[in-house]
Amino acid sequence: MPANRNALIRYKTIDTCLRNHYRQWALEDLINACSDALYEFEGIEKGISKRTIQMDIQLMRSEKLGYNAPIIVYNNKYYTYEDPDYSITNTPLSEQDLKVMSEAVEVLRQFKGFDYFTGMTDIVSRLEDHVTSAKQHTIPVIDFEKNENLKGLEYLDTVYHAIVNKQTLSIKYRSFKARSAGTILFYPYLLKEYRNRWFVFGLERRSRTLRNLALDRIHGLEIATDERFIENTLFDPAAFFNDLVGVTKSLNSKAEKVLFWAGSGDAPYILTKPIHRSQQLIERNNDGSMVFEIEVVINQELQREFLGFANGVKILEPQHLVDLMKTKLKRASENYSD
Repeated sequence: MPANRNALIRYKTIDTCLRNHYRQWALEDLINACSDALYEFEGIEKGISKRTIQMDIQLMRSEKLGYNAPIIVYNNKYYTYEDPDYSITNTPLSEQDLKVMSEAVEVLRQFKGFDYFTGMTDIVSRLEDHVTSAKQHTIPVIDFEKNENLKGLEYLDTVYHAIVNKQTLSIKYRSFKARSAGTILFYPYLLKEYRNRWFVFGLERRSRTLRNLALDRIHGLEIATDERFIENTLFDPAAFFNDLVGVTKSLNSKAEKVLFWAGSGDAPYILTKPIHRSQQLIERNNDGSMVFEIEVVINQELQREFLGFANGVKILEPQHLVDLMKTKLKRASENYSD
């Protein structure tokens, strides 16, 4: 068994002994208690040396383990805690450790749809109670983008486990265009988040095509235990999104080079926050405007990205995207006509 596990058993045993104030604990008594504990929990019959327990006590007293245990010797023989209420279980972590862990769990809480992090929430709550009791009141310094009212998060964990365990899903699904929900058999391969919405990519049995389903459009799902799972041979999840803005892409989609101009007001923003990882600065003009190029699949999400800049961006190539943006902007303008 790993030595560190044996050491933890010894630390816990020493702690239990020193908290027992109804008897005196000489070094030999602590050695015997630790030997008994290792035999009980690990079946180790080999005795413990005097030096091992002395080193354990020294470590417990130090800051190395975060215990800083107030172990004292009285009558030149017996060990005890100077603080009768002290226990290593009361302060298993330093206040700095608690602070760091609390901040880390705030990040993990963004994934609260997964049952793993539901358990972590309870842990951090106990840690935060400890911090609060130490009067280290803090305010959040990181605010993550999130949508607390988003539908479908209750399915996140089930879908995740179905992917990991290679299980077929029976999903009651209604797209925005459908009048009512229909049931489909689905082989899930990948979960992806985009702008606070979750999508699952996989193979639909009926069409035998790759689909992405928005979890907020799911009206119910269950594991189809009688349906054999079909492995993913359609796409490489590690590379599938490399030429994509958003989540809309078919297996036949091809990336195209998109050339666009950005005015002086938006160009610095686009320069520092690229629309896509492939973005390159092609031209920098004296008036502060810039010309960029990206190589991406042209989809709805890309179009919405450009529309978000309104008159600050102009598509130069390809022509079919130029025509498409003209049409959309014209219709948008008509919405404001008298």
